[in-house]
Amino acid sequence: MRRRLVPAALLLPLALLLTACGGSPSASTDTDGTGPVTLDVGDQKGGSEAILRAAGELENLHYKIKWSTFTSGPPLLEAVNARAVEIGGVGNTPPVFAAGAGSRITVVAAWHGTSKGDTILVPNGSKLTGTRQLKGRSVAVAQGSSAHYQLVASLEKAGLSLSDVKVKYLQPADALAAFTSGKVDAWAVWDPYTSQILQAGRGRVLTTGDGVTNGLTFQVASPAALKDPEKAAAVKDYLARLRRATDWVHDHQEEWAEVWAKDTGLPYEVALASVRRTNSTRVAVAVDDPLVASEQRIADAFAELRLIPHKVDFAGFVDRRYNGGLPPSTTPAKG
Repeated sequence: MRRRLVPAALLLPLALLLTACGGSPSASTDTDGTGPVTLDVGDQKGGSEAILRAAGELENLHYKIKWSTFTSGPPLLEAVNARAVEIGGVGNTPPVFAAGAGSRITVVAAWHGTSKGDTILVPNGSKLTGTRQLKGRSVAVAQGSSAHYQLVASLEKAGLSLSDVKVKYLQPADALAAFTSGKVDAWAVWDPYTSQILQAGRGRVLTTGDGVTNGLTFQVASPAALKDPEKAAAVKDYLARLRRATDWVHDHQEEWAEVWAKDTGLPYEVALASVRRTNSTRVAVAVDDPLVASEQRIADAFAELRLIPHKVDFAGFVDRRYNGGLPPSTTPAKG
């Protein structure tokens, strides 16, 4: 059974949640559905499983889904590359790092939403009022995560580079501890962690990724799974369910936030804030040329910083077979 985390204090549930996730899949997994085919799905807390379950999209499932939970995108994609997981949801940057490492991954689906939940946070008592003031300061961020590129892009917009700040590469559990104890000056992170800090009154937003990053999130699959006709059919059905569930979230924000809060141990007000700021804005879009070009810019930026070993041709890491009649990737996020 899934662990249930009861919020005794506003920040405590997040600390427990992050510790439980670690950098590897959680020790316990749920399995849904019936049938001879099993799809191994990587997830993050409050991610695909939570949305699908709340929307009723895990009913009448004629294949099995085995869930594994990760703390962020990079370790999830490591599992995809190792074929321990066959598909999973990540932000816009982990696929670039995985591609740069020569990982066997394929982007098969995309959603476009706002980047308001992607933030650089500072403690309430910080004297920093603008991104440019981060020069010489320490910033925590998960390497290879969507927050990593958001930090790079935000610094560039302010006329700075990554070398102008003291980057502390920390996974969220360690970054949370460093941020709340004053060991770093800022934290580049994503929702629901943004909402957790804000609702707890432990920090404020210095800047967001809105208008700076592309706002894309992905489902990324194992090429080996896509070559298996039965697995590929399961992936197609899974993506259709996930698209319907994401649409359901937009029209049932309070209902989903309540379910999500119970599932993760997050306080309801934190879950609802994250839903309104980030999750409910996502619209399913095609994996198309503008998407590839946008991701290519991210790849080029990290190659120039020598954070990935060589130039990446991102077009070689996408599969457009599941686009159907989806709108272009530049479709505006939902309001």
